Amino acid sequence: MSWSKDGGRDGSRAYHHGNLKEALVRAALELIAEKGPAGFTFAEAARWAGVSPAAPYRHFRDRDELLADVARRGFDILAGQLAAAWSGGRPEPFSAFERLGKAYLAFARAETAYYSAMFEAGVPPDGSPELREAGEQTFAILREAAETLAATLPPAGRPPAAMMALHIWSLSHGIASLFGRGDRARRKLPMAPEDLLEAGLLVYLRGLGLPPGGAAG
Repeated sequence: MSWSKDGGRDGSRAYHHGNLKEALVRAALELIAEKGPAGFTFAEAARWAGVSPAAPYRHFRDRDELLADVARRGFDILAGQLAAAWSGGRPEPFSAFERLGKAYLAFARAETAYYSAMFEAGVPPDGSPELREAGEQTFAILREAAETLAATLPPAGRPPAAMMALHIWSLSHGIASLFGRGDRARRKLPMAPEDLLEAGLLVYLRGLGLPPGGAAG
């Protein structure tokens, strides 16, 4: 697949004898980056890819199915980055968990179009089995990390690992969405988003009884 500017006023890109499905996904990502996930039509994605309005229907039922595929790809990328950052909790769980949070923020900053498709496009997660599975696999990494951390907490005040994972995901996602993005939706913060997330995680885990040694590294 190759892309070239066609010189048109709408900034569309010409598509040449390649993989049409990949061309449409790329077109969707560029349009999301430019206009947001709700700012373009299915026909506009076709035009951006340099094909006829009927061509996308060879691969996607409608715009929502195209966005679901983009979101699924985003979750696959995020899952790979989170798994690499977590690295089985080595060398010790807390520092590995910090890496996990930083990887989430890095994804939100570097992959803003994927991030928008995943969380802001309004595509129902249950509307696509592939999208649902990709989201579950991504969350499974966070849950594994939460289970490992939970094992270091006093049993009496230890919440279920799934609840911990949801709490920490909510904190990470909130900071990423508000302060860690790489687009115009990012808000100013008098510190690095990574520092805010690290402090938030430490307060949360200390409240659950994380021993001082657990924050080493």
